[in-house]
Amino acid sequence: MAPPQTAALAPPPVAQRRGEARVSFPAGGTDLPASAHGELDQMARRLAGDEALRVQLNAYAAESGDQSSQARRVSLSRALAVRAYLIDKGVRSTRLDVRALGKPQDDGPADRVDLVVIGR
Repeated sequence: MAPPQTAALAPPPVAQRRGEARVSFPAGGTDLPASAHGELDQMARRLAGDEALRVQLNAYAAESGDQSSQARRVSLSRALAVRAYLIDKGVRSTRLDVRALGKPQDDGPADRVDLVVIGR
């Protein structure tokens, strides 16, 4: 007897992850750390080499108590700092998607911006 067959849908033609980078921030800080410049410069060069790529900036911030709105504001400021740096390096703003997520839902560090490279 043949094994049962199951139908599977192909994944939707949504943007696909192609790589990641991470910028760590000091607790409560929103200024872009100088230590992040090298990695962001490399990201800008990568984007310059392939116009089909976009970057999703997923920003997080630690939350204490019931201050989720404050965590969202801090995470937004962080994402905008990374975005501004990349724009200064020649990346078009239309290729950068900002997501201020506040408190992280994963086990990663709380004070960070994850850069997820996606294809169109």
